[in-house]
Amino acid sequence: MQRPLPRAFWILWTGALINRLGGFVMPLLALYLTGARGMRVEEVGFIISLLGAGTLCAGPVGGFLSDHIGRRRTLLFALVSGALAMIHLAIALSPAHIAAAAFLLGLFGDLYRPAVSAAIADLVEPADRVRAYGHLYWAVNLGFAVGSALGGLLARHGWYLLFYGDAATTLAYAVIVWLRVGETRPAPAAEERRPPPWAPLGDRPFLIFVVLTMLVWMLLLQSFTTLPVDLREHGIAPSTYGLLIAINGVLIVLLQPFASRALGRFPRHRVLAGSAALIGIGFGLTAAMRSIPGYALAIVIWSLGEIVMAGIGPTVTADAAPPGLRGAYQGLFQGGIGAAALLAPSLGSLVLGHFGSRALWLSCAAVGFTAAAGQLLLGMRRKPALLSSTVR
Repeated sequence: MQRPLPRAFWILWTGALINRLGGFVMPLLALYLTGARGMRVEEVGFIISLLGAGTLCAGPVGGFLSDHIGRRRTLLFALVSGALAMIHLAIALSPAHIAAAAFLLGLFGDLYRPAVSAAIADLVEPADRVRAYGHLYWAVNLGFAVGSALGGLLARHGWYLLFYGDAATTLAYAVIVWLRVGETRPAPAAEERRPPPWAPLGDRPFLIFVVLTMLVWMLLLQSFTTLPVDLREHGIAPSTYGLLIAINGVLIVLLQPFASRALGRFPRHRVLAGSAALIGIGFGLTAAMRSIPGYALAIVIWSLGEIVMAGIGPTVTADAAPPGLRGAYQGLFQGGIGAAALLAPSLGSLVLGHFGSRALWLSCAAVGFTAAAGQLLLGMRRKPALLSSTVR
């Protein structure tokens, strides 16, 4: 019988759900920039890459703050500053101003993530972490499914509604943390020497794991950047795209809790390899689709790959990290996702703009299979405790 997760975890879970219910902007940002601001595809790729650069910085900075000033203070600072950064982007008009605002949104908007992940590692026993992180992923995507659909509808009445609504739910998360979440950071022993924040860089198997995770996220992030642009070029309206991409969140909500249980007897590296392959196949199939049902099928396939990997990444990170470096390890893991957010828009837009959609989606398939092979090889050579454990 599974033991219940701590009450403090469920408070963080509730805040994450509320925050993501208002996540209107990111799924439609590329459409906003090309439509309301009149930018070219290549310019949009550059702007979203700056957002990714901010996210790349947010991981290590958020991890450092989590280990040094505490999870609670980091969460409060990050959520309030993230809401202000969202409003800042809404009022930015010139390309230079939009570029600066996008970087700041990436930095402050994702600064909270290492703190949340580190807090969950503090609160939850190792045997229950896959379940806990899976539940968090489930909540985030439940909010994503609703937010994507609402965002597509709200965009018809004015883009400003998306930005201010997104900021409001982020502030609501900050209020929940302020009122209900205490500090979870373990107190170091009096004689314990604090490791340097760059110590995770010396963990080679973990670094390889972060790089492989980055490759997979480079594919998933195409769903927010090049996919809506490519679909629009093939006659799919932004409101329809919002409903299509909501399929991803709906599937995660319906299937993810059961997937973790069903895959529990398999080693983690094989689960992650299968996930990467499914994601590559799903995006690769986009090259052959020209109808709404076809695009829906492709989204279903790569969504299944995302469901398979849900919760495993932060669990591997939490298990690899010493208690005093949980923030730093989660920050490096989030930094890998930030690197994907930096590289994916520019590379994807470059391929789409110069070589066409077929080349883009077939390249995605190749990257997915490369990441799958990497996970299998790492699983045969890494430390047993890192990735060869079974999913619980």
